[in-house]
Amino acid sequence: MAILGASGYSALELIKLLLRHPHVEITALTSRHSEPRPVGEVHPSLVGRLDLALENLSLEAVAERSDYIFCCLPHGASAASAAKLLPLGKKVIDLSADYRLSDPAEYAKWYGLEHVDPTNLKDAVYGLPEFYREEIRAASLIANPGCYPTSAILALAPLLEAGVIEPEGIVVDSKSGVSGGGREPKPQFHFPECNESIAAYGVGTHRHMPEIDQVLSDAAGKSVEVIFTPHLVPMDRGILSTSYAIPTGATSTEALLSLYRDFYADEPFIRVLSGLPATKHVSGTNFCDLTARVVRGRVVVLSAIDNLIKGASGAAVQNFNLMSGVSEITALS
Repeated sequence: MAILGASGYSALELIKLLLRHPHVEITALTSRHSEPRPVGEVHPSLVGRLDLALENLSLEAVAERSDYIFCCLPHGASAASAAKLLPLGKKVIDLSADYRLSDPAEYAKWYGLEHVDPTNLKDAVYGLPEFYREEIRAASLIANPGCYPTSAILALAPLLEAGVIEPEGIVVDSKSGVSGGGREPKPQFHFPECNESIAAYGVGTHRHMPEIDQVLSDAAGKSVEVIFTPHLVPMDRGILSTSYAIPTGATSTEALLSLYRDFYADEPFIRVLSGLPATKHVSGTNFCDLTARVVRGRVVVLSAIDNLIKGASGAAVQNFNLMSGVSEITALS
């Protein structure tokens, strides 16, 4: 098992999950630094837990050590690596956005990059097990979902699939902890900038919006375009999304909760609540907690996830479990 780009927050969570996985041995960790660095130096919480270094390895060297590769590389670099690993018979779980959008033109529009691997893009499977479980089992390339899209899709797709909400007029309002911005320093994520403050960003331009549209359109069987507004809140981790939709007919809070309970009855990581979800209750877990209300004739759905686990590394491990044929909940419960 290898992790490309092992210095970030998602990679750290991935390592911690894989260390308790009975069917996994981590054999390679890579970084762009020219000199190897002990993993405990990069991630102090791993001191004494993993005797490996982050190395600037060639992809051929990675392939020699590993059958499954998690890509935690930046957009563009991830697809370039996957394009070389897949012909070697390796299976790739990509945590970047490189394979999430099925149309290369849409990817270029939202990410400002020409897609470097359109050949494999058509075979990539969107890695949301609650909706694409059987496709994931047979896949060699997984597009791990974005954190915001995970929270929105899990909340809205069952209602769209059942036809109980309109595909137009959907609003998704999301709040995320600072770790969602990654480990590389950026001015807006510095403590004096974000502490004691909450701020919207990427209004109408956030790259996760077309990803949400694409998967919800698949669920609805028709075009869906949401208005998605993310906000940064001064906490380390977690996402709370509040989604608003117009019902197609008469409904009630009880009817919506019953629909969710039936839809997710066999899902190990979805908890349908009678009360209200909170990020504290899912922190460090692979759970998505959600609930729904009917308020003044509108449907309001609330969902909470840990952006680094269910929104990234936990989903990646869940996908690996499905691909490798072990119990889906291994190392996650």
